[in-house]
Amino acid sequence: MPHPLTPFVPVCEAIATLFSPHVEAVLHDLDSGLIFHIANAFSKRRAGDSSLNEAGLVSSLEGDVIGPYGKSNWDGRRLKAITSVLRDADGKPIGLLCINHDIEAFAGILDQLKSTVDIAAPMPKASALMAEDWREAVNAVIGDFLATRRATLAGLTSTETDDLIGLLDARGVFAIRKAVPYVAEILKLSRATIYNRLGSTRQKQETTSQGEPR
Repeated sequence: MPHPLTPFVPVCEAIATLFSPHVEAVLHDLDSGLIFHIANAFSKRRAGDSSLNEAGLVSSLEGDVIGPYGKSNWDGRRLKAITSVLRDADGKPIGLLCINHDIEAFAGILDQLKSTVDIAAPMPKASALMAEDWREAVNAVIGDFLATRRATLAGLTSTETDDLIGLLDARGVFAIRKAVPYVAEILKLSRATIYNRLGSTRQKQETTSQGEPR
């Protein structure tokens, strides 16, 4: 028997193909809690990854459309997202179709696009939708860091990379299971390098703390 979300796969592919490379379409399986399909994946997620939806989400899905709302991609780029609730013949929610639009490339191109892409006033996040997605929290920390330094990931110096790792550590990121591999992939470093630099950063912070007057 085919999976009930299979008919929506061509919809994902059509949306992603039409707006490629700026749109990612993700099918979330509410029964398994996993990503069923992802088209034009630019968020470093793959089919089979955990959706990380909040417990009890299904019971709270009364509307058919959630959003639009603002998100941050792993590299700090701004995304505008919207989610459609997919239901079976009885009206029971069985999946989510999330469309993530990378609006960074359009910001400032033409004045008439400002009303479409301007998110200076933060768009509300869906309260229940993916509220427990730690990857989104990591993306936000990295995005804020890059914005403050007016830098890109590719242009970070070794010292700035250490500063970013220290900030992620201070925000409790590395206490999250599987966070190190995710950060390592984003920074294009090995896990061993992340652990080594994290240890050095913690040692420096400890030395500095001990040297402060009491």
